[in-house]
Amino acid sequence: MKRRRRKDHDVFSLSFLDAISGGFGAIVMLLVIVKVAEPTVTKDRGIGLENTAITLAKELPELEHQIKSQQQQLADAQNLLALVQRDVTRLAPGAAAARKEREASALNARAATTIEQRLAIARQELTAEMLRLQAVRPAAANSLVGGIPVDSEYIIFVIDTSGSMQSIWPSVVRTLDKVLNAYPRVKGIQVMSDMGEYMYSQYAGQWIPDTPGRRRAVLQRMASWSPFSNSSPSEGIVAAIRSFHDPGKRISIYVFGDDFTGASIQSVLNTVASINPRGRDGKPQVRIHGIGFPSLFSMPGAGAGAIRFATLMQSLSSENGGTFVGLPSTR
Repeated sequence: MKRRRRKDHDVFSLSFLDAISGGFGAIVMLLVIVKVAEPTVTKDRGIGLENTAITLAKELPELEHQIKSQQQQLADAQNLLALVQRDVTRLAPGAAAARKEREASALNARAATTIEQRLAIARQELTAEMLRLQAVRPAAANSLVGGIPVDSEYIIFVIDTSGSMQSIWPSVVRTLDKVLNAYPRVKGIQVMSDMGEYMYSQYAGQWIPDTPGRRRAVLQRMASWSPFSNSSPSEGIVAAIRSFHDPGKRISIYVFGDDFTGASIQSVLNTVASINPRGRDGKPQVRIHGIGFPSLFSMPGAGAGAIRFATLMQSLSSENGGTFVGLPSTR
C-alpha cells in the first residue's frame, strides 16, 4: 500500500513541473520579443523626426525668401498691368481721333488734286467780276475785295477766333478794316464768332448802326477779341442766317477762317440751302463770301484743314451768290 501512494505522488510532481516549465518558457519568450522590437522601433522613429525637423528649420528661411520674392513680382506685374490699362484708357480717344484724321486725310488727299483747279477757276471769275465792277464804279482802293460784290446794305462778319487765327490776328484785323472800307456806308453791321457768339452782346439779334465811331470801336474791340472757337464756321453761318434773314434786305456774310473741323461739308451745304431760300430772281437772299487765311500751311500736317475750309467756302460761296478769296500771305 505504501508503494502505491509514493507512485501517485511522483506522477503529480512531474505534471506540475511540466506546467510550470511551459509557463516560464512562454514568459521568457515574451520578454525576449519585447526587448528586441520595442527599443529599435522607438529609436528609429525618433531619429527620423528629428532629422526632418532640422532640415525643415534650415530650409524655412529660404522658402520664406522665395515666397516674398514671388509676392513682390506679382505686385510689380499688377502695377504694370494697371499702368498699361490706364494708358490704354487715356490713349483710346486719341487713337480713335487719329484714325478718323487718317481717314479724313485720305479723303482730302483725293480732293487736293482738284483744289488748285477750283482756285484757278475762282481767280478767273474774280477777275471777270472785277472788270464788271470797274465798268460800273471806280475800282476799290484795295485789291482784296475788288472781285466781291459790294452791293449789300447789311454785312455780317463770321470770324474764326481759334489759336491758329490768333497767331496772325493783326492780319485778320487789317483784313476786316479793308472789307469795311469797301463799303463806304451800310445800314447795319454785325460781328460774330465762328461759334455764333456776338462781339457785342447788347446787340444780339440786332444790327449795329453804321457810323465812323462804331467802325472804329469794332476795330478796337477786334484787336483783343478771342472767344472760344472750334475752328468750324458752320455754327456761326447758320446762326447769322437764322437771326438776320430778311427777304426785304440785301445781306452779305463774310466768313474769315483757315480751318474746317466739321464732320461733313455736304451737311453744312444742305443746312444752309434749307435756311437761305432763293428769291423771285432765283438768287439766294443772303450772299455768303469766304476769305481764307494761309496760317495753317506753315504748320506741318495741318494743311488738310485749310483745304477742307477752302472746299467748304468755295462751295458755299458758289451756291449762295458770293465769292471765295484765298489770301496768298498774311501781310
